[in-house]
Amino acid sequence: MRRRDFITLLGAAATRPLAARAQQDGRMRRVGVLFSYPQTDQEAQARFETFRAGLADLGWIEGRNLRLDMRWAGPDSERQRADARELVASAPEVILTISTTTTQAARDATRSIPIVFVSLSDPVATGVVANQARPEANVTGFMSYEYSLAGKWLGLIKDAVPRLGRVTLLFHREVAAPYASYYLRTAQAAGEPLGVKATAAGLIDAAEIEPVIAAMARPDDGGLMVLPGIRDIPAIIALAARYRVPAIYSARVYVANGGLMSYGGDVLQPYRDGATYVDRILRGVRVSELPVQFPTKFDLVVNLRTAKAIGLTIPESFLVRADEVLE
Repeated sequence: MRRRDFITLLGAAATRPLAARAQQDGRMRRVGVLFSYPQTDQEAQARFETFRAGLADLGWIEGRNLRLDMRWAGPDSERQRADARELVASAPEVILTISTTTTQAARDATRSIPIVFVSLSDPVATGVVANQARPEANVTGFMSYEYSLAGKWLGLIKDAVPRLGRVTLLFHREVAAPYASYYLRTAQAAGEPLGVKATAAGLIDAAEIEPVIAAMARPDDGGLMVLPGIRDIPAIIALAARYRVPAIYSARVYVANGGLMSYGGDVLQPYRDGATYVDRILRGVRVSELPVQFPTKFDLVVNLRTAKAIGLTIPESFLVRADEVLE
């Protein structure tokens, strides 16, 4: 049994009696949630519902024995810090955060309330935690990505598109700015022996996307790596198709919606995992007993319909390595 499965099973078994007692004595437990997305973002809504459902599966029912205090801060760092201070003032027992910047905002607002993060890149490199195995402060959680993946993404897109000579890493200037440079350096190191030059482009709104993608289409040796946290993914997928530029994404959902290929874990799993850590903290487990964890399963997904639409023939030797091929 994998470590994560064991933790989930242990948490579910141990929590139900406590949650039942909380319901019987009328005690309402308080959990704060800080998202770096606007409330109108449908993908973010799905992630929040996954977290809420994870808590419900463990016996914590909103309005019965649980109060969720939600803040949709969006990508603006000042708004995130203000919302973090508001959450701390409301005295939750634990706070869930979903990005490097929201985690830093919550940590700066409190050094005593436990904070559980999900979907972060390397939390040590960004200063969120000092020790992944045994967190020393009030912060722990679940990583979704680490910077070494940039080398993997570059290698995969080069294998799929042998003519590739240039690649641009797309990132959101406000959401991903704290860690984009780490990805870029890793991609540059991986690309050098392969003859691929890696650069980065920070985006903040949809109007900035087309010029970057158009530049990668001339000549036809360009490609894209779409980093986690970027907005306007549908626009990127559509423009990559229009300009016939191959792109690799961090999650299957983007390939299912027309992207060429992806390598990464389940984007919703960290929110289920986050619910298990929030549950354990509500039961009295200390943050130092909850190690920072990293996904154990990554899938390579390829969309052959998209490949054909952009005039790309992916080598058969690459397709046999894929975990899933959409035709």
